[in-house]
Order: sequence, then C-alpha cells, then structure tokens
Amino acid sequence: MYHQGDIWLVNFDPSFGHEYQKIRPALIIENNHYLPVGNLLTVIPLSSQTDKAGLLDVLIAKDTANRLSSDSVVKTRQISTFDKRRFIKRVGYCDDEAMRSVMASLALYLEY
Repeated sequence: MYHQGDIWLVNFDPSFGHEYQKIRPALIIENNHYLPVGNLLTVIPLSSQTDKAGLLDVLIAKDTANRLSSDSVVKTRQISTFDKRRFIKRVGYCDDEAMRSVMASLALYLEY
C-alpha cells in the first residue's frame, strides 16, 4: 500500500514551533523493505512556497504522476516519522529523477 517515492496527504497536527502544520503532501522516503515492518512511516513534507526554497530543498514540478496542485519543494531538512493513521490518501508519486535529487540532498544533509 505504501511505497518509497509516493506522495501522500498527511496530517501534521498537532505540531509545535517551526514544525510543519496542517494536512499537507509529504514524500515517503523510507526504504520499501521497512515499510510493512511497523506502524510508522518516514516522510518529508512538501511546500508550495517555492520562492522560500532553502538550502538542500528539491523542486518538484507538478505533473500527472505526482498530481500536485502546484510546483512544490521537498523540505529535506524537515524529515518526520508518523504513525500510519496520519496518512489520509495517496496523491501520486515522485518520478525517478526527482527522487534521485531528493536522496542526494538527504545524503548531503545526513553526511557525518
């Protein structure tokens, strides 16, 4: 049911401080091998405020595959893990090229 690269509407509330809020699209980044193991999924939120793209954010142009309502940015530095009950519905999926960019951005962010 869930796959790495899928974009889902996720309920981010309740949230605190600078965390993302409300129901918004999020990209599943968790490896497919671990998705069925538990009740948690790791995602990165998307924002339609492309003019506020930050360091390491990845632009995703809306298309028929991702079915986003507007061009968006994957907010790489906002990795979150949520209970599957917060996942409302699948919106679409991220194409391979965009997913490679997200994973490269994550590798830079998590490098130690």
